Amino acid sequence: MFLSFFAVFQVLALLARVGSGKGVPELRNVMYLTGQHPNMPVHLAEQQSITHVALAFMPSGLFNRDDDNRDPDRPVEWPLFTTVDATRRLVSPTTKVLVAIGGWGDTAGFARAARTASGRRRFARNVAAMVAATGADGVDVDWEYPGGNGEDYRQVPNVEKAWEIGAYPLLLGAIRAALGPDKLLTAAVPGKPDDMLAFTADTVPEILASVDFLNVMTYDLMNRRDTVVKHHTGVADSLAAVDAYVAAGCDASRINLGLAYYVKYYRTEHAACVEQVHKTGSAVGCPTLLMEDPDTGADLGRAGAFAWHDKVPADVKDSFSRARAHGHYTEAGGGGFGYWDDEEDLWWSFDTADTIVQHKFPEVLQSRQLGGVFAWGLGEDGPQFDRFAATARAWNKVRNGGWDVDVGGSPQDARERKGSDKTSKKRNGNSNSGVTRDEL
Repeated sequence: MFLSFFAVFQVLALLARVGSGKGVPELRNVMYLTGQHPNMPVHLAEQQSITHVALAFMPSGLFNRDDDNRDPDRPVEWPLFTTVDATRRLVSPTTKVLVAIGGWGDTAGFARAARTASGRRRFARNVAAMVAATGADGVDVDWEYPGGNGEDYRQVPNVEKAWEIGAYPLLLGAIRAALGPDKLLTAAVPGKPDDMLAFTADTVPEILASVDFLNVMTYDLMNRRDTVVKHHTGVADSLAAVDAYVAAGCDASRINLGLAYYVKYYRTEHAACVEQVHKTGSAVGCPTLLMEDPDTGADLGRAGAFAWHDKVPADVKDSFSRARAHGHYTEAGGGGFGYWDDEEDLWWSFDTADTIVQHKFPEVLQSRQLGGVFAWGLGEDGPQFDRFAATARAWNKVRNGGWDVDVGGSPQDARERKGSDKTSKKRNGNSNSGVTRDEL
């Protein structure tokens, strides 16, 4: 009875937020801004297209502080790499600024809070206090992942975290109750179906009763736990992710498609990959080297990642140059951009500006009628911001009615329609606008 009443209360709260005009925008363009890469493209007009900025991260443990132990003469500190006010000065007046809580490997604070009703209330009170103190428009909850399969999955088996599956919606509900109906509450959620332990047909409706939208992390879909080559942010796997949430009860309009503004690489077997490429023309599906310790889950140093803003690691610099020169989009493995370097046995997987515009928008966002996109992370795409500029322009085109993709059409149909859309190109003032710029 309590859960039923609770769900009804949360649905009414959501309707109140939408009805008041403070609900979900028509099409979202969400950017995470990180402490590792806090630079923003202030020189680009496209920055004004950002609908939400999520400042990442505040650690979850901060919000388990006990009110009774606070010194009333000392203001509570909410450490962050920048301030909400400083961020507001750089974006459109209508852009919402959120604080993201958690991140990869930060699970202990969430688990401690979620275990009991009093813990959930304490956590939620602190979240609301932080939002009031910082002036944020809301929070993004990034628990990776309730129910297990997080960074510590070898140390803490999933069976010991099964209780989190039911506790996760309750924690979100407590946060929503503390924030009230006018603040945003969003959640970053897993993109691999195997990690969606807490996102089922039973729990997703309860989750959606509290949150405004979900940021589905359709990247890192190949990671060091995999043993064969695939795309880390491929089209087919992205579709599988968003389809899983829709099947569990999430309206597509409340899903944001995740884009990766960074590069990943993986070490592979040589002979097997040579044979695979000879037979199929692609390295997708060939075996990798063992990339993590099977007992501890520790990184064995056979996979890596770096942002476009970073200096390329010296040991892969030559290989990355070849990937940029010869990499291409392939339909193998469900579609994605990649390159296998047979000189160093490295598989490279990343998105280009063209991949985002020509494939992610028409084949995923539009074909599934999603509510928007988000990227990890904005500063990671500097200093040129090619992927961000392409995302912003494609977002603006879709928002203005361009690229009318039939929901049931094939990817090839979508590309053909995109290529023939002369009218909407003219309406947006140019035919290219740098959207199809490719760094390769």
